[in-house]
Amino acid sequence: MRDQVIVITGASQGIGAALAGVVVSRGARVVLASRTADALGAVAQKLGPSALAVTADVTSRADNDRLVARALETFGRLDVFVANAGRGITRVPSQLTEADLDDMMTTNYKSVFHAIQAVLPHFQRQKKGQLIAVSSMLGRIPFTPVRAAYSAAKAAVNSLMASLRVELRGPFPDIHATTVLPGVVATDFGKNALHGGMDSRALPGAQPVEEVATIIADAIARPRAEVFTRPQMHEVQSKYYSAEDIATVEAGFGGPPPSAR
Repeated sequence: MRDQVIVITGASQGIGAALAGVVVSRGARVVLASRTADALGAVAQKLGPSALAVTADVTSRADNDRLVARALETFGRLDVFVANAGRGITRVPSQLTEADLDDMMTTNYKSVFHAIQAVLPHFQRQKKGQLIAVSSMLGRIPFTPVRAAYSAAKAAVNSLMASLRVELRGPFPDIHATTVLPGVVATDFGKNALHGGMDSRALPGAQPVEEVATIIADAIARPRAEVFTRPQMHEVQSKYYSAEDIATVEAGFGGPPPSAR
């Protein structure tokens, strides 16, 4: 990883900020992106000259193009693009509005779509690179209905990344498309959700953010198609999709908290 240049979106806090710290400690240089300039600048300042902060809204194609350009102008290369920006929601399916759906798809899906189209031409020219999309186990399994629109957006991300891998496998075998599937992570994700929500740190078994960041960094060092940040989630997924009637598995998930009904 030494001297690799890595773009990380959603880097002002949470998984993005933690990942930046891990990869810089391993010798990488980073281009950090977020809409919150002050918090982003604080992360970059802590990391020193190996970090460049770029205030950007990655739901915009132009801002993704600008991130790629800034990485190349500043460091002369770009090896990995981590599409990590995202946001949750707290609203059950029957209560969702069209605006809710638009917000979730724009923030969680279009940001990845724009990242792919911005960085892929560069990777194709150099015939190597890695695009990482930080998705969610909620894109595979509907553990909680209050995240329905978020889950749908992440399911779309999973499908997009799988299709990208199939597209690239023949002509560009050294361009890797990696989907990361965390579960509950101890960050501000819950508190920052659209319509509010419980602090993710208060949920049982929330995974330490530093642990998740280390797992993603390891996937940069050794690229693979999918990464479960908790290995047992692979078994949970297998059980869900192999069930004769998945409703029997869903019955164990429980419903939303009373405040979200």
